[in-house]
Amino acid sequence: MKVYTRTGDQGITSVIGGRVSKDDIRVEAYGTIDELNSFVGQAACLANDEQFGDLKQHLLHIQHELFDCGSDLAFVNPGQGAAVYKTNADMVQRLEAWMDEYEKENPAIERFILPGGTPLSSALHVCRTVCRRAERRTVTLGNVAEINSEVLRYMNRLSDFLFVAARMANVRQGCPDVEYERSGRVFK
Repeated sequence: MKVYTRTGDQGITSVIGGRVSKDDIRVEAYGTIDELNSFVGQAACLANDEQFGDLKQHLLHIQHELFDCGSDLAFVNPGQGAAVYKTNADMVQRLEAWMDEYEKENPAIERFILPGGTPLSSALHVCRTVCRRAERRTVTLGNVAEINSEVLRYMNRLSDFLFVAARMANVRQGCPDVEYERSGRVFK
């Protein structure tokens, strides 16, 4: 099988149920989720098995779920896809459970923190910001077309998970978060 098909040479691509311009907001939304998936894969590569075996497995699981999210957004006529949507409330609850476990390791937070610390934490912060962009693109798509609302919930919770995981990565490697100097006490 050849990877290239030449069918997109005119700026048009296939989605489930039709063809759209490659700059269509639907393509932008699931394309940003695909970008996030690549960054999540990079973060998983930075997670050594000794300290971060749990996180590595969670990130791999998330990569599969990001494919599910992208697939759900690829439906041009969502009414056709409602019966086959893959993203669901159980996925959101699983993220919350993982977050609750990681949060037990993190010190209390009162101020905004700077993204960074260890290479793994930094990579997870990049994932978090790309996730927020994917969420914004999904909101934009949802404003003009019907979407699986569970994708939006999942993206929102995933960015929270990535924040908590980034902090946990610093904790496990003995690297304290750096508070933003001019931040007031925003978390109570």
